[in-house]
Amino acid sequence: MAHHNTIKANSYNGLVQRLNRFPLGAPPAELLFKVLKVLFSEREARLVSLLPIKPFTDKKAAAIWTMNLLDARGILNDFADRGILLDYESEGGTTYVLPPPMAGFFEFSLMRYRTDISQKVLSELLYQYI
Repeated sequence: MAHHNTIKANSYNGLVQRLNRFPLGAPPAELLFKVLKVLFSEREARLVSLLPIKPFTDKKAAAIWTMNLLDARGILNDFADRGILLDYESEGGTTYVLPPPMAGFFEFSLMRYRTDISQKVLSELLYQYI
């Protein structure tokens, strides 16, 4: 059981480290971890923590995540639908990018009507965090 808790902690810690690669990062705090746990499952936090800073394709994500292209594309599109990633069409297909947390995916997540999370709880946590 302790091993499972370590993996969980590492998933969210890895995501915080990834977010702090942006010029305007997200200072680690208990509230930040609460926000991230509303927005991401453990698995999702781990996957997003591995994504590059620069825009990338579904093929790049599939290679990073060591999964097949169809599965990676489904996950990326789900993230885009939820406001976690931005996606746009380019010459080679769809390109994805993880926006910074502030003035980025925190706000984008609230701009979409969602039933899978409590937007009220998320809003309150973000207000307290900021």
